[in-house]
Amino acid sequence: MSGGMVRTDWLERWAHYSPDAVALKDGDTGEEYSYARAREAVDRAARFLGDEFGVGAGDRVAVLSMNEVEYVLLLFAVQKLGAILVPVNYRLTPREISYILADSSPALLIHQRQYDETVAALEAGSRPERVLQFDGPNSYLSRLADASLPAAPVPMGARFEDPCMILYTSGTSGAPKGALITHGMLFWNSVNTTLRLNLVQTDVTLTYTPLFHTGGWNVLTTPFLHRGAKLVFLKKFDADRVLRLCDDEGVTILFGLPTIMDMLARSPEFERVSLETVRYAIVGGEPMSLGLIRTWQDRGIPIRQGYGLTEFGPNVFSLQEEHAERKIGSIGFPNFYIDARVVDDDGRDLPPGEVGELVLRGPVCTPGYWNNPEATAATIVGGWFHTGDLVRRDEEGFFYVVDRKKDMYKSGGENVYPAEVEQLLRTHPKIRDAAVVGVPDAKWGEVGRAFLVLEAGESATQEEILGFCQGQLARFKTPRQVTFVEEFPRGDSGKVLKRTLKEVS
Repeated sequence: MSGGMVRTDWLERWAHYSPDAVALKDGDTGEEYSYARAREAVDRAARFLGDEFGVGAGDRVAVLSMNEVEYVLLLFAVQKLGAILVPVNYRLTPREISYILADSSPALLIHQRQYDETVAALEAGSRPERVLQFDGPNSYLSRLADASLPAAPVPMGARFEDPCMILYTSGTSGAPKGALITHGMLFWNSVNTTLRLNLVQTDVTLTYTPLFHTGGWNVLTTPFLHRGAKLVFLKKFDADRVLRLCDDEGVTILFGLPTIMDMLARSPEFERVSLETVRYAIVGGEPMSLGLIRTWQDRGIPIRQGYGLTEFGPNVFSLQEEHAERKIGSIGFPNFYIDARVVDDDGRDLPPGEVGELVLRGPVCTPGYWNNPEATAATIVGGWFHTGDLVRRDEEGFFYVVDRKKDMYKSGGENVYPAEVEQLLRTHPKIRDAAVVGVPDAKWGEVGRAFLVLEAGESATQEEILGFCQGQLARFKTPRQVTFVEEFPRGDSGKVLKRTLKEVS
């Protein structure tokens, strides 16, 4: 398939096969898009983006929006034009968003009206010349609803190897990296997901994971649309509402982080709803406790744990539900078209039981990072993607994530790279050095704890430091705890021993 034009306009095919089937539904308003209506809307959006804004092959289109069904249509419209969607995390500060826009240089920025102040506060030179509001008068939504605008089909202008999306992830060097997502990656991820999760056209799921995450787009959204299934979108997570919608919409597959699954299980609605249509729940991000697994299984909902990452898949591993208890903590086996190895620091394969780095190979691998050949070369070596995660494989071939090779931690499902936080903290005039580690938290899984060495003669309070971070870091990146120390524990190489810091009570 490489090198040739390929059909990735899945909405067009399903509009022909099952035109009246519901593709997308707004769980808040009840607005529905059948596959036929979705196809027409995509053609109209592609037409006016090309004609009115000059969007063409290779152009980037940045989007600052919460979950909306029309956001999904925008992806397919951009794909038709051969352009590249850049979803922007709306939880970031103007300073952080400015970096992403400066790096990706979008031809067009589309944003919801609720982010007007954020856009106005962007740093000079980062805001593109062309800006379109997502909602309101004379907006993307108003054009989409204007039946007088032409909705003539736009030819698909992309190849499998062409990028269709850039998803920014926090970088270990302190700056976010833009992972390139290609048309081929979306296709093969869908194939892997369909094969391992047994997706069918009658499946229904809820999507509340934000669309600036690969989880929002690629855990179930794009595979479901490839399969002709139904997606119900929510702008934000609400445990009671999610549980009620499981019954009201006939949800068959539920996705969530362990934190989300715990919130759902603690909701009063958990015992009131039937959940009779739910075939199983898929869980990722971190291991799920045995007690929580059993809580869901007692309600008749098997748990399938998995593993993935933005740059590869993201549906990489899956643990079949029959092994959920016996192999608790395992991420299962690699999905269908994925090769996985466990290697030492020299790239040599390790036997079962030994801990090493997980490296992956397959057609769902990113071609690299936008504007960052150094990071690309360091991550993809000899065709193998180096995940930076330490894993082991047992005698039966089940994989387990042991630790993160890098210092990244997850807070509420969001990746946090300490280097980025440390970089900001060091700009405070009283701080001489900073080290940030993730520490356990009952609600968020992990939160940041900042260890600070102050300049000689200076004093500071935790409130002062956290106040300095506000407005410059997203809330999930801002440390929740601050500890002042005289010096950091360091190894022979001079590096800070963060494992020792984590042991500080």
